[in-house]
Amino acid sequence: MRITRRQTLIATAAGLAAPSLAWAQNAPLTVGMTVSATGPAASLGIPEKNTVELMPKTIGGQAVNYIVLDDASDTTTAVTNTRKLIGEHKVDVIIGSTTTPNSLAMIDVVAEAQVPMISMAASARIVEPQDAKKRWVFKTPQNDIMMAVAVAQAMADGGIKSAGFIGFADAYGEGWWQEFQKAAGIKRLNLIANERFNRTDTSVTGQVLKLVSARPDGILIAGSGTPAALPQKTLKERGYAGKIFQTHGVANNDFLRVGGKDVEGTILPAGPMLVANQLPADHPVRKSALEYVNAYEAKFGKGSVSTFGGHAWDAGLLVGRAAPEAMKKAQPGTAAFRVALRDALEGVRELPGAHGIFNMSPADHAGLDQRGRVLVTVANGTWKFLSA
Repeated sequence: MRITRRQTLIATAAGLAAPSLAWAQNAPLTVGMTVSATGPAASLGIPEKNTVELMPKTIGGQAVNYIVLDDASDTTTAVTNTRKLIGEHKVDVIIGSTTTPNSLAMIDVVAEAQVPMISMAASARIVEPQDAKKRWVFKTPQNDIMMAVAVAQAMADGGIKSAGFIGFADAYGEGWWQEFQKAAGIKRLNLIANERFNRTDTSVTGQVLKLVSARPDGILIAGSGTPAALPQKTLKERGYAGKIFQTHGVANNDFLRVGGKDVEGTILPAGPMLVANQLPADHPVRKSALEYVNAYEAKFGKGSVSTFGGHAWDAGLLVGRAAPEAMKKAQPGTAAFRVALRDALEGVRELPGAHGIFNMSPADHAGLDQRGRVLVTVANGTWKFLSA
C-alpha cells in the first residue's frame, strides 16, 4: 500500500501530539501563596507558611506544586507577588494574603487574570458585596460581624453599658469599627470613644489617655498579631480597670508571650481550633480542628499551633475538595480549569475544617456559620474555653 506524503504528515503530527496530550492530562496543580512571613504580621504569616508543609502532595491523582512568596506585610509587595505567581508561575489558584489590606489590594489582579483566590484575612470586605471582581475571591476566616456580635453579647452579659474602641488605622480596624457599631446597636451598648493606631507604632499613650478619660465600662481593641498587645499594655499602665476585649486577630501564642500578665482576663471570639482539646465531645468542629492541631504540633512541636495556620489549612482543604471536581471539566494549567475551580469552590458543601464547617454559595464566599466561633479568655497565660 502506498503511503502519501499527507498521511505521513498526519501520522507525524499525531505522534507529536500524543506526548503533549499525556503531559496535559498529568499537569501538576500549581498553588501560589503569598504570606506575611516577615514584618508586623509575621506572627500570623509564619504559621501559615509552615502549614504548607502539611498540605497534600497530590490531589485528584495529580501532583500539587506549591510556590510560596513572602510579602513582608507590605501591600505593594503582595500585589507584586500576585502578579509574579500568575504571570511567571502560571498558578491555578492563589492562597493569600495574611492581612486585610494586602488581600484587598490583590483583588483587581486576580479578577483581571481570572485566577481564583482564597484569602486568609478576616474582613468581610474581601468577599462582600459580591460583584464581577469578588466572584473570584473566597476567604477562610470568620466574618467580622459574626465575631463582633459575639463581643457585644459578651459585653452585655457582663453588665457593660458603655464601650470604647481602638483599632488599626487601616482596613482591618475600619472594618471592625463598622461591624462593632452594628453589633453594639443590637445589644444597646453606648459607644463613647473611637481611637486608631498603626501596626508599626511604638507608643499609643495619646490614644489611651483619651480612652481612659472617656471612662468606658469596657474597651475593644481591634488589631491583629503582636501589635495588638500595645494598647492593652498601655491601658494597664495607665490604670484602666475596666474589661478589655480583643478580636480573633490575636488568637496565637505570640500575643500571649508579648502581652504577658497585662492580657490576663482578656475576652475574645476565636475559631474553635484555638481550644480544640477543650471543646465538648459533641462539638461539630472538635474532630476536624484536632486533626490540624495534631498534624501541626507533630511537625513543629507541642504548643506551636496557631489559629492563623488554621486559616491556611482550611484554604488547602477547600482546594482539595474543589480541584477534583474541576478536573472533571478541564486540566490544571488552563484557563478552563481556573474557571471550573472557581465554580467548584462556590459549590463546596459541609466541609469540616479547623475553624468550622464550610458551605460556600454564589452569595457567600466565606461559608462559615456560628459553628465557626467560640468565646475564650486568657487565664494563667493560656487560652481557656468559655462558651460555644
